[in-house]
Amino acid sequence: MGSKNKGRIMMEVGADGVAVITIINPPVNSLSLDVLQSLKESYDEALQRDDVKAIVVTGAKGKFSGGFDITGFAGIRGGNVEQPKPGYISIEVLSDTLEAARKPSVAAIDGLALGGGLEVAMACHARISTPTAQLGLPELQLGLIPGFGGTQRLPRLVGLTKSLEMMLTSKPVKGEEALGLGLVDAVVSSHELVNTARRWALDVLARRKPWVASLYKTDKIESLGEAREILNFARAQARKRAPNLKHPLVCIDVIEEGIVAGPKAGLWKEAEAFQGVLKSDTCKSLIHIFFAQRGTSKVPGITDRGLVPRQAKKVAILGGGLMGSGIATALILSNYTVILKEVNEKFLEAGIGRVKANLQSRVKKGKMTQEKFEKTISLLSGVLDYESFRDVDMVIEAVIENVSLKQQIFADLEKYCPPHCILASNTSTIDLNLIGERTKSQDQIVGAHFFSPAHVMPLLEIVHTKHTSPQIIVDLLDVGKKIKKTPIVVGNCTGFAVNRMFFPYTQVGLFLVERGTDVYQIDRVITKFGMPMGPFRLADLVGFGVGVATGMQLIDNFPERTYNSMLIPIMQDDKREGETTHKGFYLYDNKRKANPDPELKKYIEKSRSISGVAVDPKFVKLSEKDIVEMIFFPVVNEACRVFAEGIVVKAADLDIAAVMGMGFPPYRGGIMFWADSLGSKYIYSRLEEWSKIYGEFFKPCAFLAERAAKGAPLSAPVELAKSRL
Repeated sequence: MGSKNKGRIMMEVGADGVAVITIINPPVNSLSLDVLQSLKESYDEALQRDDVKAIVVTGAKGKFSGGFDITGFAGIRGGNVEQPKPGYISIEVLSDTLEAARKPSVAAIDGLALGGGLEVAMACHARISTPTAQLGLPELQLGLIPGFGGTQRLPRLVGLTKSLEMMLTSKPVKGEEALGLGLVDAVVSSHELVNTARRWALDVLARRKPWVASLYKTDKIESLGEAREILNFARAQARKRAPNLKHPLVCIDVIEEGIVAGPKAGLWKEAEAFQGVLKSDTCKSLIHIFFAQRGTSKVPGITDRGLVPRQAKKVAILGGGLMGSGIATALILSNYTVILKEVNEKFLEAGIGRVKANLQSRVKKGKMTQEKFEKTISLLSGVLDYESFRDVDMVIEAVIENVSLKQQIFADLEKYCPPHCILASNTSTIDLNLIGERTKSQDQIVGAHFFSPAHVMPLLEIVHTKHTSPQIIVDLLDVGKKIKKTPIVVGNCTGFAVNRMFFPYTQVGLFLVERGTDVYQIDRVITKFGMPMGPFRLADLVGFGVGVATGMQLIDNFPERTYNSMLIPIMQDDKREGETTHKGFYLYDNKRKANPDPELKKYIEKSRSISGVAVDPKFVKLSEKDIVEMIFFPVVNEACRVFAEGIVVKAADLDIAAVMGMGFPPYRGGIMFWADSLGSKYIYSRLEEWSKIYGEFFKPCAFLAERAAKGAPLSAPVELAKSRL
């Protein structure tokens, strides 16, 4: 994490002759270059002083270190920060100063030791941790590899298989597990931590405890032949899991170098490889997403007013269907008391059953104990009327997309809920002004749009109208954070940010299919690009009923730029609704495995004849590049409209919306960031060319035309936007 304060190191020498070196750089004691330089200077001083016998390294305020300061990576990439010479930190500071010191050192780890923080700890001669401290090397999440010796020391401490798992998945381990792995030497409570580490350091000095330079440990490393087998298996897995990513393979190569040619050679290879990945587009994209995700909760005019979020304790949910039960699950998992309201006993039972099933699946996967299950489900109760709504702090309506039904519900809620209550709707497309039309509480009404399945998907769209009170938005941002969602605050319009931006996604797919491009080829290409699934597999998953209902809202509002195909309605006439009926664009077996359906051709031919479209040989042989551009450029075009209309404050919010709401590949940086990597001029010229041949559907919007004319990035701030925020 980044920090604005200049970090520093403090050293105190006790009467026992132990120098305690403390990393101080709030909030997570990140290792900026000045902190690392200061660490080296403190070490040099401790080694020269006669009154220092041994050293303990720790972090201030219960956190060892969250790793290298990520703002520093961005600075080095942008050339604003002077970069140390390759290998300076991993070799000169950590290997030649800390690990090679004539005085023993012990790392005292509390809170977290991640990335560079763990690499500093591994260069010490022993490590003591608290049971819940998190230790890990998550650099691959940022398109990087560990750069301070982690690729060499971690395998020597925990073995090759576990170290590969920790690095390639970026998952940390807790202190208790780290002890079993050999990553730490003892686990103690946080109030005993530093004193235990002091005694341990003196015991190492007296040779009562082992003095270990982990870089040269060999007992956990397999024989060369076996090690190569493990590494090759890891390579195959990495290629399968992320075929578009190079840096996991670079990480494996660096680990292998250390095993084959020795740890010093491994450190030099790591230093050289780190420079390479730091300059990559993947790293640039993932660092952009890292900061964009943290920036979504900063909303000018709302979060800068000094408003303090009011604590919501009790939440009511209307509707126990797929969405309502998912939202209820997310809330009770974060200790909220939840009332689930349904219209009859049968629906209520089914809704509570869905929540139980969601939790039970966690128990099965070992993510939750039976005891925790009982405690969590006890927070949920079911009702059939509004009587128990008199003391709720928030209501989330999650009924079917029917305007008059929602209007009636909000008119009723106003009568029963307390005046401070947040009145939220989980609508995915309906205008909130319409929903709140019959109420006097329009300042309390807000959209809380979750994505399905709501207890799994990380995005929450917070939608507000010109009436919504800033306090309500601040309150809902706080709830979003507590239930571990990434919230984006958006203005009110049909489809909001995600559904509006992606409504051309399936439509352009239908346009291509009617002209001769193969359905399954489109899905293959889009999946290869990095999406979790192509537009047709997604349409099957969502279900044609939901897709058509959402689509109709958008078609009614944007008729000039929609592509009307009869393909889905024709399939619906034949009782095909997608995955739920085992038949859609694909056929599904009982394990939900999708297989191509040879019968699909007849529906496509019928749809073609209704649209009056003939097969075009050019579309039959469409290249992968053309498929990607024809599917995504209309999405970029709509994203530009959303940005220009002030529905979002910054383009980075659309990047997060695309990544977290639709699964756009984060290593491409989000929809606007990716578009800027291709250039506004290029995107404009392609859309303009298609619109001349195929009509309004592809017509570039005014904002895109203007940015292209100036050669300006699409994500540059909108000047004086009539923001709806």
